[in-house]
Amino acid sequence: MAEAEDVGVIVEAGVPGLMMALGIGSNIERERYIAAGLDALQGLFHQLVLSPVYNSPAIGFEGQPFLNLVAAVQTELPLLEMAAQLRHIEVEYGRPANATRFSPRHLDIDILTYDDVVGSFGSVTLPRDEILQHAFVLCPLAELAPDSVHPVLKQSYRSLWSAFDRADQPLRKVDFTWRGRAISTAD
Repeated sequence: MAEAEDVGVIVEAGVPGLMMALGIGSNIERERYIAAGLDALQGLFHQLVLSPVYNSPAIGFEGQPFLNLVAAVQTELPLLEMAAQLRHIEVEYGRPANATRFSPRHLDIDILTYDDVVGSFGSVTLPRDEILQHAFVLCPLAELAPDSVHPVLKQSYRSLWSAFDRADQPLRKVDFTWRGRAISTAD
């Protein structure tokens, strides 16, 4: 296994399956639930490639700030089965089954992209709209996969982030350690 210095996590080459990007966030006991979510995701996927971790204000409601990051994983699971497993992890770590969209979260895991798939599939829309709407999604995605291309706009995440209006969505990279590895260091 080789260490990916830019993202601070173990990466193993040659893993079969579709590439999926996941947005991960928490604003309740943030460090605890982000770490627990990463543990659960590693149990499910075995290998994670992680962006730095960012502090960002709650958007759409008054609440504590969030910690957010993006993880890239490879899977052979069908999309809706994957969505159900991720929902199970969220509920296992305290998310009420009836949680409203803009509310505090112990753990929130969203499928951002699933290879180059585009469309609506049950409760999952791909690519996720929040990629283009929220700095806390686009910035870590652009850091994790700068040259990957948005499947609809056909522009790299690096160029989308470069053009993003950041005035109303402040982000701050934070120190974050998971399983003894520095995933992120503050600017």
